[in-house]
Amino acid sequence: MAITGAAELLATWEAGLAEAPTGRALLLHRTARPDVDTATLPVLPVGEREADLFALRRALFGERMQVRLACSACGEDMEFDLDAGEFARSLAGQGTPGDSVVRVRQDGWDVEFRLPGVADLTAAARAADPRTALLARCLVSAVRDGTPVGAGDLPVPVQRRIAEAVEAADPGADVMLTIACPECGDATRAELDIASYLWTELDAWARDLLLDVHLLATSYGWSEPEILALSPLRRRYYLELCADV
Repeated sequence: MAITGAAELLATWEAGLAEAPTGRALLLHRTARPDVDTATLPVLPVGEREADLFALRRALFGERMQVRLACSACGEDMEFDLDAGEFARSLAGQGTPGDSVVRVRQDGWDVEFRLPGVADLTAAARAADPRTALLARCLVSAVRDGTPVGAGDLPVPVQRRIAEAVEAADPGADVMLTIACPECGDATRAELDIASYLWTELDAWARDLLLDVHLLATSYGWSEPEILALSPLRRRYYLELCADV
């Protein structure tokens, strides 16, 4: 993954300010995977996107992720560190690389089902029955004793087997944390939304960087592109010189 320059990251941040969380997540994924066509990104398996975003987080802000979570039992605030690189490596190694379709055979049924992407989950969430809508969107084919059938004809046991197969093929689609409370000892489970976490970090970084640009432009008369072209180390050195004046 090529590390994006400061100007490109600022452009991503600026574009994301007017977007909903799903739009911001897509912008971040586009930054993580510039090699993939933008129209393809929303249909990639969700676990693949999560692995890409963890890898981007590692490239931009390092391995260590600080997480704060309230205990579901006693309400105590828990703070702990996670390893973004370890998450990226573990998620990238899960599932079957390059295979986005699972096959289920049960009781005369032969079903092929595409691993859901973000676009599928978003569209299904707007439907009156999200489960049925997701099934209809991602069903590739369904045959019962040699006869093709539609998504609405799939019995509950077969639907359950499809869900199990999808979870096994794309486990990174749902990153859950289980943390034991140091106060009461109870375990709290919570989803780790890497897109939201990374956007919060990018937002803080961008606002700090714009303040640096303001200070250096005021002191030296340099343009924004000139300041952004400086390495972070040189930018920090000039800021220290400004403070000493």
